[in-house]
Amino acid sequence: MMLAENSIQLVPDGTLLLHFLFIGLMVAVLGRTLLRPINQILKEREERVRENLSEAKATASAIEEKRTRYQSDLRQARIDGYRLLEQVRAGAMKERDERVLLVKEELGAWASSQLATLRHQEEQVKRELEAQASTIGTLISSQILGRRTS
Repeated sequence: MMLAENSIQLVPDGTLLLHFLFIGLMVAVLGRTLLRPINQILKEREERVRENLSEAKATASAIEEKRTRYQSDLRQARIDGYRLLEQVRAGAMKERDERVLLVKEELGAWASSQLATLRHQEEQVKRELEAQASTIGTLISSQILGRRTS
């Protein structure tokens, strides 16, 4: 009979109920002292992560908006710069054309005055040459003929 005393008992007795009561009591005590604070910490942490994530999304959205506005402003500034550069270039071209026209007019007036002066000098030289030719002709004919001719 010794064998029956050392064998495993298959029918539950009152100790099983006591074990369940201790397990329930341990679960309740651990739930209050350990699991509830851990769950609270995890909940707060999850809430902070959610807040940080929404804050990061808002910041990223603001950054994207500012980047878009910056690119738009930069594009507009380039357009304005090119427009201003074109205006300055057009103004410089107009001023250059006006100066060239003025110089052409001055050169034309100078050339006309020089031409008039040359024509006047030409006429004077022609008259002097005609007068000298007549005098030289009379001198030559008087020397050839040996007498004075008038």
